[in-house]
Formats: sequence, structure tokens, C-alpha cells
Amino acid sequence: MKFSFRPVEGAFYELFTRAAHNLVRGTELLNELSLPGVDVQSVSERLTEVEHDSDAITHELYKKINSTFVTPFDREDIYSLGSQLDDVMDHLEAVGNLLYLYGLTKLPTLPRELHELVNVLDQQAKLTAAAMPKLRALKDLEEYWIECNRLENDGDRAYRMLLVRLFSGEYDALTVLKLKEVADELEAACDAFEHVANTVETIAVKES
Repeated sequence: MKFSFRPVEGAFYELFTRAAHNLVRGTELLNELSLPGVDVQSVSERLTEVEHDSDAITHELYKKINSTFVTPFDREDIYSLGSQLDDVMDHLEAVGNLLYLYGLTKLPTLPRELHELVNVLDQQAKLTAAAMPKLRALKDLEEYWIECNRLENDGDRAYRMLLVRLFSGEYDALTVLKLKEVADELEAACDAFEHVANTVETIAVKES
């Protein structure tokens, strides 16, 4: 039987889980942008609210790290995981804000590949939210990081096809620049989800 001198501090796991559920809220809001007659300003504002909530969770996590003498696993890993979850939310908020501020939803249709990227992010978010409670026991997590990495590859392919579409001559130069900035944020969010998964894998390996 394996013994551990680390405490089972539930607050950290709860904070990770809350942060991950905010990511699901974020991708669900981005999915609303594909609905006919959507209020884009409302979506953007609600994304900002979710991002502010995520910031508060991250600050609460940092305070908890600094006030806890012995943490459930390495402080550096707790800090990294909290920071990376927050990074994902920052990218999701940026996507909604840019689509609204640039007026891109006034286009006849947004590129199909952009919606495909949002769908990948939605899958990654739900996968991450389901994985966070499992950190407590550090069991049944391998499938999570493998699938999250596979989805990141799907996101890369959708991103490349989106770039092909943008530079095909279908859009004017200014629209291309605006959509390219949105595409970069979507791709960065996919990468950020993979960074979360890689950190979870690192923690699992260290603590096994």
C-alpha cells in the first residue's frame, strides 16, 4: 500500500473544477455566435463576465497556495495549472470581443472552419471539466490528456484550412486581417487546452 504525507486539500480541486466549468461556459457562448439573429454584443459582454469570474478564481487559488503550508502536490504545478486554465479563458474572451468589435458577424456567413475550431474548443472544454475532479485521486486521467492532444491536432488542421480559406480571395484584405486575428486566438486557445492537459500529465507522473 502506498502512503502519502501530502494532505488531501479539497479547496484546490474545487477551484480547478470551477475554473474548468467556466471554460465550458465560454465555449458555449462562442457557439451562440453561429445562431441566426444572435445578439453579438450580449455574447461578448457575457464572455467578459465569465473571464472576470475566472480571474477571481485564479486569485483565490494563488492566495490558497500562499496560505497553505503543505499542498496536495507541488506548488509550481498548482500555480501552472491555475495559470494555464486562466490563459484559455483569456483567449476565449478575446475571440468573442474581436468578433463583436470588428463587426465580423455582419458578414453573410462566418467561415465554416471558424465554427469547426469553436467545436474543437467546446470538446476540449468539456473534457477538461470532466477531468479536473479526478485530480483528487489522480486516476483515470490518461485518456483525458491523450484525447485533448488529439483534439488539439484537429484544431491545428481546422486552423490551417481556415488560413487557406482566408487567403483564397473570398474576402477583402481588411476582413482577412480581422479574421486572421480571430483565428490566431482560436488556435492559441486550442494550444492552451493542450498545455493544461500536459501539466495534468506531469502531475500524475510525479505523484504516481
